[in-house]
Formats: sequence, structure tokens, C-alpha cells
Amino acid sequence: MPIGTAVHDRTSKLCESMNYREWSGFYAVSVYEMHHDHEYNAIRNACAMIDVSPLYKYRITGSDATKFVNRVITRDINKVKVGQVIYCCWCDEQGKVIDDGTISRLEENVYRWTAADPSIRWFHQNALGLDVKIEDISTEVAAIALQGPTSGRLLLKAAEGGDVANLKYFRLTHAAIAGVPVDISRTGYTGDLGYEIWMPWKDAPRVWDALMEHGRQFDVHAAGMLALDVARIEAGLIMIEVDYTSSKRALIESQKYSPYELGLGKMVDLKKEHFIGRQALAEEHKRGPKRLLMGLDVNWDDVERIYDSFGLGPQVQSTASRTAVPVYRGGLQVGKATSTTWSPTLKKMVALASLAREHAAAGTELQMELTVEAVRHKVRAVVRELPFFNPARKMATPIG
Repeated sequence: MPIGTAVHDRTSKLCESMNYREWSGFYAVSVYEMHHDHEYNAIRNACAMIDVSPLYKYRITGSDATKFVNRVITRDINKVKVGQVIYCCWCDEQGKVIDDGTISRLEENVYRWTAADPSIRWFHQNALGLDVKIEDISTEVAAIALQGPTSGRLLLKAAEGGDVANLKYFRLTHAAIAGVPVDISRTGYTGDLGYEIWMPWKDAPRVWDALMEHGRQFDVHAAGMLALDVARIEAGLIMIEVDYTSSKRALIESQKYSPYELGLGKMVDLKKEHFIGRQALAEEHKRGPKRLLMGLDVNWDDVERIYDSFGLGPQVQSTASRTAVPVYRGGLQVGKATSTTWSPTLKKMVALASLAREHAAAGTELQMELTVEAVRHKVRAVVRELPFFNPARKMATPIG
């Protein structure tokens, strides 16, 4: 039975749809109104507040904290300065991705690590012999994502202390909101200008209320998971158990993915002397991955034509699809589309797809399966680089 997050008392009063989902044992709002249009528009055109407290969160401390982090992740944490945040993944010995998340370097040997799945057992297994303390702070630290073009201006009003105006992409600052000490990181899962605010669990309602109050002039909206799903696909961001399966949960080899197969190759630092999965990844780097994560632009004329053949107007699923569908070339299946959505901003249907490398070059014309009236059809789709949506404001400074 799920339980409420730190701000459940606030979000539940706003959730007119009563549409929730379970996220790591917590209630998460899928959509506040009966449709997620307003919430999505807030992400792209104003400001959205998203409760992301269900993320698993760990605090890593001790004299060997940096050594431990470097042992587990594929990136080199020694290149990361205090006050910097990185996105990273961690692998098993075969070089297959277990999970992905962010690591904030709070002090020289103090880190806050987020994950989609429970990771503390894996961390402890790989901390043997090291002077490191690993604490699960998932229910001690709450998190609110503030995303959208007016999010920076809202924070300038709400935050006391901390240089929000000059906060660079994937950096963090310390401030206070409504008297509550918070960490503010220039991070998010929407591919837009945005921030994530980290605070003590018990004080989260005060922060939520203050952001809502200051946010009125910036058209702030609470947003749920359905709107977030559309935004993250436009941004080309992957989701565990949708676009890839954790190697710890995979039942067969083809369900396991390496960082190179997920577009995370730049996050593999083979110059590091040792990290889990290094040998396997070094070998894969030499021969190249068997498949690649790419984007697909779906041909809308084909979609219209198929619906018209049934005497129907073209229909678009109102929510992003997390159901994998086959992708073909010349009658041969060459991969699968894992996440598909209509992009309201780009006015087209797009998908994330795992494709065999020899068919994954940008500009390649493929066919994606589309089912209409219980009949399977194929529509043309062109391979393209990710992301689909990448506004300059995402990384711009200063804000104001």
C-alpha cells in the first residue's frame, strides 16, 4: 500500500482527477486535472512544480567516499568539483547498466546520490574494505522539481541567499525558502530550464506553499507524471524499465543494455584505472555497440492515411506510450520503439528507439508498427539524433 510523500497533503488537495500511481512505495500524482495539457504547457511555457520526493536518495560520507563513488560509477568523480552535479550510470561486471541517476558533490567527501531503484545493497557490497558510510536518506530529504521558462524568475523571488541568477547548468547552491535551508540544483528531467530543490522532509510543505505563493505571477502549476513523461521523451531522456531494463532485473541477455547502447557512452571514462564493468566496456568500446538509442520522427501523413482507410479521423494517444513496438527496415525487424508521444511543442509524433547499429544512422528511413482497429500497420519513421527539443534557455546564464 503506497503512502504519501512529504507534500502529499498539498498535492492531494490539488488532484481533481484522483489519478495516482505508485512510485517507490509512494503515491505520485499522474495528472491533476482530467487531462495533462495545462501541466505540460506549464513545463514548456511557464513554470511547473513536480513532487519528485519518491526518488531513492543516499548520502555518502567518509574518508574513502570519493574512492567508493569512483569504484561504482563509469564517470570520473575526481573531475567533479564541490557544488557540481553529474548525471551518471553504474554497471555490473559485464558492463551492463544497473541504474542511472545524479550525484551531487556537497563537500570534498560528501555526496548525495539519487537512483530510480533501491541501490543500497549494491553500494554496501562494493564498499567492503573502505572507510565509507552509506545512508538511505530517501525519507529524510524531500525534493521538488521546478521546471519551465519562468522557474528561474520564481526562484529569484522565493529564495533567500544563494546566487540563483548565475547558477550554471548542473551546479548547485545553498539557500533558504520560507526560512527552510535548501539545496537548489540546476537539474531536471524535462530538458528545459529547471531546478530541483532539496530540503528536510518535514519542512517540505512550507517550501511548497512559498513556491506556490511566489509562483502566482509566474503562472505556476503543479504537474504530474503524465506531463513529465511527454517532456522527458522530447528531451531524449531515458526511463528505467521502459527504455532499458536494469541488469539486476533482466531475465535474458537481450534485456540488458550497456551505456554505449543507451546513448551514455560519453559517461564512460576508460582512463580511470578501475571501476565495475571497466574491462567489458573497454572491449565493447573497441568493437562498437550492437545497438544504439536514437530518435524517430514518425511520418504523420502515413498515420492519417491509415486512419482514413478505416473512415476515421487521425487519432493520437493522449498520453505517452511506454509499450515497445517493432521497428522494421525492408521487412526485417531492426529494433523497437520504447517510448512514443505526440509532441505538442514540435507538432509531430516522436519516439525513442533501440536500433541495430547498422540501421541507426541519422536520416535512415525505417517503418514503425502502428495498430489501428486491432490491425497492425507500418508507418514510415526517419532516424534522428537526440534530443528532439533542446532550447537555449536550458543552459543559459544569467537568469532574470
